[in-house]
Amino acid sequence: MFRALLRLVVILLVVVALAAFFFGYRWSSRDNDRAVDRPVGTSGVSSDVDTDRARATGAAIGEKVAKGANQAERAMSDASLTTKIKAKMTLDDTIEARNIDVDTDGTVVTLSGTVRSDAERVRALQLARETEGVTTVHDRLRVSGR
Repeated sequence: MFRALLRLVVILLVVVALAAFFFGYRWSSRDNDRAVDRPVGTSGVSSDVDTDRARATGAAIGEKVAKGANQAERAMSDASLTTKIKAKMTLDDTIEARNIDVDTDGTVVTLSGTVRSDAERVRALQLARETEGVTTVHDRLRVSGR
């Protein structure tokens, strides 16, 4: 439970940081609408800028940004699925949800922790399997007293 909460907090911080970056970038460009006096090359001679290298660097940066965005999206999806399952368990009177840890990796969910009875174990597994977006549930639950 603590790991899931910590993971959710980290994901929210990443989302807030990305939003602050993009909004800050957008707002700062509004203040810079005035013309900037820069020397302009008029001799017709090409500058010292290696355009092929600049394009390659831009493409590499774009790939890294896309990969980071995909990872953030997947983490948000995993956190959303984990939250749905934990909410279902919390609302169910037959389950002691604080003793069950829910880990999500894509559409695969792993339940671990200790439950009081076989009926509680079966109900927790059922709630996880019935959650939209879950394809597989791994059972690592232990029944107390065994």
